[in-house]
Amino acid sequence: MLRILEERNFPVTELIPVASERSVGLKVEFKGKEYTIVSADDAIAMMPQIALFSAGGSISLELAPKFAAVGCFVVDNSSAWRMDPTKKLIVPEVNGDTLTEKDFIIANPNCSTIQMVMALQPLHKVYGIKRVVVSTYQSVTGTGQKAVAELLDERAGGKGHGVYPHPIDLNLIPQIDVFMDNGYTKEEMKMVLETNKIMGDDTIKVTATTVRVPVMGGHSESVNIEFHKDFVENDVREILSNFPGVVVIDNPKQGAYPMPLDAAGKDDVFVGRIRRDYSQPNTLNCWVVSDNLRKGAATNAVQIAKYLHNRGWIS
Repeated sequence: MLRILEERNFPVTELIPVASERSVGLKVEFKGKEYTIVSADDAIAMMPQIALFSAGGSISLELAPKFAAVGCFVVDNSSAWRMDPTKKLIVPEVNGDTLTEKDFIIANPNCSTIQMVMALQPLHKVYGIKRVVVSTYQSVTGTGQKAVAELLDERAGGKGHGVYPHPIDLNLIPQIDVFMDNGYTKEEMKMVLETNKIMGDDTIKVTATTVRVPVMGGHSESVNIEFHKDFVENDVREILSNFPGVVVIDNPKQGAYPMPLDAAGKDDVFVGRIRRDYSQPNTLNCWVVSDNLRKGAATNAVQIAKYLHNRGWIS
């Protein structure tokens, strides 16, 4: 988030890094200057205009209301507030216009949901989406640094560190997060429920299978979309190309399609392999790839902050 704030030249008048008590006093660097980490209580007393949270659900539930109480907008990266009916779940290009100056706690969606709705939203406006079937191929970076280390350790011949329930190198694990009573994982149900909330349409049926794959760079998704209206494939390409933040790479005969290595370090959502599903009417297949640490998390959070700034709600 700090790197993206700097890249996008976000107007930071004062940076207040916050962490747990054991990290208070340590330094972080931003735009070539060092800043001292402070406690949450000290930060709240300073009454900041906006706080970008990435500290886990329990911390968010405890501290977000305290920051909001002093007039601070909170953009939270955890799952704590996503399905709270009183809180907005925001992808700025999709539903940023639903925000008001009274929305002091704003939820940042799940990474895999963000990139999918970026592709769905412009098509939904034109054709109306009836049903979505998505299978994900999610990078180990989505689990964190220990998972990256585990993959590299296994690749070097080690035994890993037990981050995953099974080896990840040369393997696929069809489980992301815990299993629920309905047989789906929590990650899969996030995609279902968050998609409906972000797009503001509970009639869209979504089913998901989420898979951890031994790659770094970004998440990939195979998305099958059934529309209420028929479509022309070239029109779909044009609609997606004209949507902010979406890049179409779709020339299979030349080997041109999105891949996680190409998405790494970029803020866009890449869509390719656009083709009609001939097994039933009005149905499209496509392939969606994005850097899960950027648009799937940090970039989206900073974009929300920028939206608040553009509206004049923070200076």
